[in-house]
This record gives sequence, structure tokens and C-alpha cells, in this order.
Amino acid sequence: MDAELEFSFQPNTTGKQLFDQVVRTIGLREVWYFGLQFVDSKGFQTWLKFDKKVTAQDVRKENPLQFKFRAKFYPEDVAEELIQDITQRLFFLQVKEGILGDEVYCPPESAVLLASYSVQSKFGDYNNFVHQTNYLSSERLLPKRVLDQHKLSKEQWEERIQVWHQEHRAMLKEDAMLEYLKIAQDLEMYGVNYFEIKNRKGTDLWLGVDALGLNIYEKDDRLTPKIGFPWSEIRNISFSDKKFIIKPIDKKAPDFVFYAPRLRVNKRVLQLCMGNHELYMRRRKADTIEVQQMKAQAKEEKQQKQLERAQLESEKKKREAMEKEKEQMEREKQELMMRLYQFEETTKRAERELQEQLDRAMRLEEERRRVEQEAARLEAERVEAIIAKEELARQAEDQLKNQEQLAAELAEYSAKISLLEEAKKLKEEEADSWQSKAKEVQEDLLKTKEELHFVMTAPPAAGAPASSSSSSSSSSDSESDHEHSEENSTYSAELQSQGINDHRQEEERLTEAEKNERLQKQLLALSSELAHARDDSMKTQNDLLHSENVRVGRDKYKTLRQIRQGNTKQRVDEFEAL
Repeated sequence: MDAELEFSFQPNTTGKQLFDQVVRTIGLREVWYFGLQFVDSKGFQTWLKFDKKVTAQDVRKENPLQFKFRAKFYPEDVAEELIQDITQRLFFLQVKEGILGDEVYCPPESAVLLASYSVQSKFGDYNNFVHQTNYLSSERLLPKRVLDQHKLSKEQWEERIQVWHQEHRAMLKEDAMLEYLKIAQDLEMYGVNYFEIKNRKGTDLWLGVDALGLNIYEKDDRLTPKIGFPWSEIRNISFSDKKFIIKPIDKKAPDFVFYAPRLRVNKRVLQLCMGNHELYMRRRKADTIEVQQMKAQAKEEKQQKQLERAQLESEKKKREAMEKEKEQMEREKQELMMRLYQFEETTKRAERELQEQLDRAMRLEEERRRVEQEAARLEAERVEAIIAKEELARQAEDQLKNQEQLAAELAEYSAKISLLEEAKKLKEEEADSWQSKAKEVQEDLLKTKEELHFVMTAPPAAGAPASSSSSSSSSSDSESDHEHSEENSTYSAELQSQGINDHRQEEERLTEAEKNERLQKQLLALSSELAHARDDSMKTQNDLLHSENVRVGRDKYKTLRQIRQGNTKQRVDEFEAL
């Protein structure tokens, strides 16, 4: 999930020896949750058996052999049960992988919030100087289903996750992983192993095996179980070939019987039932010395980390206070420099204004002198103009006398010109008359010539009819069943339930959102924000089922209470009736 490790082992090395080698290397002590998984020669995911040699098991022949170190069993409450940081990290990585791969259904608003905790666990506190734009661009943050269901760009998703990342300031990376798991464990499909089964009637159903017991799901709904059996109600589990039998502690209740499609499914169901039942019993008893020591050590380490964190925060606050003081002094210095600069600017401006006033006074004095000179010049010109006016008046009087004499002469000549123009007009009219008569005679002559020419010319011969021709053209346009190779086998295991303090407190549990009002508000805010960008046509069957559960007020633990109601017999009968 997070790294690849390579180990060498001998031909006689058992599964337990290889597993111990792995856990020692990574420093893991809470080994009871984990196992080594491999793909067998038939392509099925299988858990390595600890009591057999590695080479004697049906591991696909590769070089090197490939195993996955994974959680096989899940805790009921991560905050109460997971002790080591390495354990929390391994669960965090596996659960995150399941959510991002959509193996565990997660609603969009929870997916965004979980992504912000994932970012906090990797990058630590948000710092706008360190975490520049697009610092999340290479991260896989959300399930593809969530991305497809909303009309938001990659950058818009990153902006929303960044906003919630900023909300987790001062949270340790380890605490961010734990918060992630606390929210994830409330998802309906968290920690559940699903197996296809049939009841006696042959109805196709799902069997869910988890830390709290066995649950029955209808074929088209893996979110909401219909019937539940806690581990405390089961005393014996066994199978014979494909038939699986669960015997309740209540002797009056009939056996709980179902059928798996192949023998290997029953083997895996049996292993998971035994392991989950063992952990269920362990949680309800006093802690072993080993667990007590681990918890004490983890508590001491956590206190040490908190102390170091407190010291770091104290140093950080002191440094921030010094930085603030330095910034304050710098600001005051800048303010004083600004005031000095403003004073200098004011002084310079006053000097400039004084110089401008002096310059203006000099210009005004020069303008006054120029105006006086101009006034003297205008007075001289006025006197000259008066003299010139008197001279012009005398000249005008002489001209008036001359004009009267010229007017008399002009009248005499005008009369003579009028008589001559009348004589000329008469002559022109006479010429026009003669010209019209000449034109008429010429027109008569032309007409006579045309008539003579018509008489002398013979009539034309009749023309031959014109011939014409035309032309035209045309155109045309399964998977194979291995049960026969497996031997029929029968296996039975007794599940001890004595000496435990079991009040089935899990049925009274609240989700993290119900316990944490701040978280509840965050999820509501995210849901409201995403609703505007949601494309309802892209909703999956699980989305519809989840929406219905929310509408009727159901959650994982309320459903658990509901499906365990009534006695064991009633629930077995209900299973047979499905």
C-alpha cells in the first residue's frame, strides 16, 4: 500500500515465520488484525495459512512471490482499540484505498471531508507560503464516482479541499489519520467482507461478516442489512461442502443454514468468523499484560509527543510574538519614515509655491508695464485716426460732387444702349423666322427623295424556312467452476462465549457526526455546497440507497439495532422467508 519490502526465506519457512519477519521489520505489535494475502494459481485472493509452509501453499508461481500485507480483521472502535501509530497508519492507508476505489461506499460530502484529513496527514498544517496553488494537483483525493457526479473542475475540487485543510490547523498528522478512521468506520460498508449465498429457498443474498457479527443483505442492497446476528448469539459454526451451518446459543432456535457457490467460500467465511469472534471476545475481557504494556507505552509516547508539541507550540508562539514585535517596530519605523518623507514633501511643496508666487509677481509687473506702453501707443494711434478721419471726410465731399456729374453722363449712355438692344432684338427675330422656313423646305426635300427611292426599288424574294436540329442525352446513378477439483470437506468450530461482559453496547453507539456537533455542521455545509453542482442523472444505486437511509433517519448503528430485534428464532425464520 505504501512501500514494497523484499524478504528471503527457506523452503521449510512457515506462513507464521514469514509473517513474523514482516511485522518485526515494520515494528508492528498489534499483529492480530493483519495477514498476508496472495493470488492463488486459480486467480482467487487467498490468505496465507500460518501453520503451513509457504512453498506448500497454492501461491502463484512468480519470481519473487507476491504477497500483500493487509488488515484481515477490523476493530469495532478505532479510537479505543488501535494503539500503535503504525497500526493506525496501516488501517488508514487500506481504508483510504477502499474508499477511493469505491469498494466502500462514501457519500460526496464525507469524501471531501475525508480528503481534507488525508491532506493534513501528508502535508501537516496549511501554510500559504509553502502550499502554493496546485499543491494538490498530483494527489488522488476523491472516488471517481464523486468526480463524475458533480459539475466541478479539478481545480474547484482542490479549492474546496484546501478550505477544509485550513480548518485542521495544529492537528498532528497521526491525529488526522485517526479522525479519518473515526469518520470512515461509520460508513455502512466499512470493515465488511461480502459473500454471495443462498438460503434454503434458493434466494440470492449477501452474507456480511464484520467485527460485530453476521448480517444478511438483499442482492441489490449492500448498504442496509435486513437481518443481524451478533457473535454473542453464536456457539458453533461448521460447513459441509457448500452448506454452511451456524448453531445459535439459543437451543430453541433452529440452525442458521445457507449455501455458498463453492467450497473455498465456506473456508474463507469460517476463517473470518473464527478470527472476528476471537477479537470480539477479547475486546469484552480484561486486556492481556501485553496489551496493557502496549497501551501504557503508547500513552507515554503520546504524552511525550504532546509535551514536545506543546514545547514546539510555545517556541512557535514566542517566535511569532517576536516576529510580530519585529513587524510592529518595522511598521512604526516605516510610519516615521513616511511622516518624515511627507514633511519633506510638504516643505518642498511650500518652497515651490513661494517661488511660483514670486515668479507670478514678476510676470504681473512686466505685464503692467507692457499694458501701460500699449495704452500710450493706442492713444497716439487714436489721435492719428481722428486726423485721418477729418481728411477722409473732406475727400468724401469732393467725391460726392464728382459722382453726381458721372451719374448724369451714365444715364445718357444707358438710354442709347437700350435703343440699340431693341434694334438688335428685332433683327434676331427676323433671322429666326427665315431659318425655320429653310428647315421646313429641307424636310420636304428629304421626304420626296425617300418616296422616289421606294418606287424604284424591287420587292424582296421570300426566304427559305429555317431548319433546326436538336439533340438530347440521358444519364443514370465465465468464470470456470473448480469445485470438481476440490475434495468435499467438513469443518466445525466451537465459539466460546463464557466469561465476557457483553451488553451489546455497539447497538447504542452513535456515529461520529452525532457525537461531534462541529463535524455535523461541516458535513451539512459540504452537502449544501455540493448540491448546486450535483448531476442527479449520474447517481448510482448506492447513492439512491444512501439518500433513502438519510431521508428516514437511518445510520449504521440504528440499522444494527433494528435488524437484531426479536429473538434468534424469529430472525432465523425471517432469513428463511427471504
